[in-house]
Amino acid sequence: MDIDLPEPVAVYLEEENSDGVDAIARCFAADAVVRDEGRTISGIAAIQAWKRAAKARYRYRVEPLAARRNGDTVSVRVRTHGDFPGSPVEMDYTIGLAGDRIASLEIG
Repeated sequence: MDIDLPEPVAVYLEEENSDGVDAIARCFAADAVVRDEGRTISGIAAIQAWKRAAKARYRYRVEPLAARRNGDTVSVRVRTHGDFPGSPVEMDYTIGLAGDRIASLEIG
């Protein structure tokens, strides 16, 4: 399904399905914050480490299902398949943009 997404969000979702974490620095702001599984992760290096650990632990892939934008906030519904109980699951990503970067990401 083709979904029209702002460039930093599209880059991040592509990165979700790769083995690397290099695109994090290209799509997140230097002071970005991620909230996932009850944790708050701040800054590029910490976000890259979080993403590396999640990919190793869950070996997952995401499929965007739908998206909507309201100003600088993008809500994306994804289906996630991986090595975790209940797979696949549908989750919501709430993404705050600051210019051409992701300033915040909440996964729930």
